Amino acid sequence: MDFTLWEPIYEQILEDFGFDREGDEKAALFLSSRLTEENTASLSELKALISGKPVLVCGNAPKLGDDLSEINFLDFTVIAADGAAAVLMDIGIVPEVICTDLDGNSETDIKKEILACEKGSIVLIHAHGDNICKLEKYVPLFKRFIATTQAKPFDKVYNFGGFSDGDRCVFVAKEFMAKSIKLAGFDFEDLSVNLVKKEKLKWAKELIGLLGI
Repeated sequence: MDFTLWEPIYEQILEDFGFDREGDEKAALFLSSRLTEENTASLSELKALISGKPVLVCGNAPKLGDDLSEINFLDFTVIAADGAAAVLMDIGIVPEVICTDLDGNSETDIKKEILACEKGSIVLIHAHGDNICKLEKYVPLFKRFIATTQAKPFDKVYNFGGFSDGDRCVFVAKEFMAKSIKLAGFDFEDLSVNLVKKEKLKWAKELIGLLGI
């Protein structure tokens, strides 16, 4: 993702939600300070999992279980958004890639993400202004990960595009040239969520639409 193309979208998201860019940048710096040669996964590994391959992106809508019942997982590289990783692990599927901000998940779900990492998942841990406490608590427990931000990327903190966990997964698949992208567990019209989540779903739908998915 060319940040000069992403930045105007990012600024609009900040305005819509009343978020603070400085907070995002502070969180990204904090996450960067936790990176070491030992715990940093490489982009070449991520590319090898995605490039030229059919990708299944799993969101964490309530319909995820029903959607997964119709999937032949052998056909796909699986990318899971945050809590969707726990759903997959519960049915014996270790996602190849997980995108998570560690925010809004239960302790149990985060432990399953850590277990998936131990079993070989590449985890993209996302820093934003509201999750520094979660980063401080849980990042040391992940064996290997890639750091991401929604603000300007730097060093080994990347911005592949996207805002919430689900649409960031789709942007990652697009960035690394997936052959095709199939969505499971996405419900952009979910009436059961609060107003903030509804706005996030609206943005997710718009952002994914920009990619032609």
